[in-house]
Amino acid sequence: MSTRAGSHKPKNVQPKNVQPRNVQPSNVQPRNVEATYATAIAAGRSVFGLLRVKPGTSGLQRLPDSGGAVLAITHFGYLDFALVEWMMWQKNRRHIRFLAKKGAFRHPLVGRLLRAMRHISVDMTDGALAYSQAVAALRDGEVLGVFPEGGVNASFTVRALKTGAVRMAAEAGVPIIPVAVWGGHRLLTKNHKPSVREAFRVPVRFAIGEPIPVPRQADAAALTLELHTTLQGLVDALQTSYPADGRGRWWQPAHLGGTAPTPEQAAIVEAERKRRKAAAESRE
Repeated sequence: MSTRAGSHKPKNVQPKNVQPRNVQPSNVQPRNVEATYATAIAAGRSVFGLLRVKPGTSGLQRLPDSGGAVLAITHFGYLDFALVEWMMWQKNRRHIRFLAKKGAFRHPLVGRLLRAMRHISVDMTDGALAYSQAVAALRDGEVLGVFPEGGVNASFTVRALKTGAVRMAAEAGVPIIPVAVWGGHRLLTKNHKPSVREAFRVPVRFAIGEPIPVPRQADAAALTLELHTTLQGLVDALQTSYPADGRGRWWQPAHLGGTAPTPEQAAIVEAERKRRKAAAESRE
């Protein structure tokens, strides 16, 4: 269509303070929508909301808004992964890919969910495949959730760590971010299934430590010991400031006056559990 002489059509004029459609602010990373993950997060938020879980976090700004990173997380309860994902979602809506034991993937429903959420299956007898998949995910800019203690610790103290988290971070060229969770074990943990009444209004505290740079040629054993010291220090601080008195309670570690087993007692029980499991599997 022609225009009158002397007139012209304005170019690319946008109303002030209005962003064009489909243009995201520069500090927001575009991500694919993952329906299963979004549904799982919504379900978790609903459960924690119904229980009136009372979260508190220090160091939240240390969680990365972009790029790969290994979250090295303490593991005292079975819902630690969901609680940390909830915390990450509240901060920046990022998804965490967790390393999970192969047995969980064998369950028809749970396994389907884990695969849809792109978590990584770990064969505890041969972890080479999981290791390579984890490094690839980190290089692709994913956040990886790792429980370097290797399983839920019934003593509620940080036990010796495996070196996998450090080795993966070194090979992928990403930092490790220590994450401590305290109070989540009161919702569900090993050797104790709290009632709804016990789990109602439980305070859950998170502490995120300073990111630890991991050089390509890092001494994995030495850096893992440093990570252990950091995680235990974060847990100590959370226990000291926790708003509930745990003396005489099942969820408090023995050295703080609780009735949880000592690390030595927990290790004996865990060794026996593994022995029985191995014997049962050998008979199948």
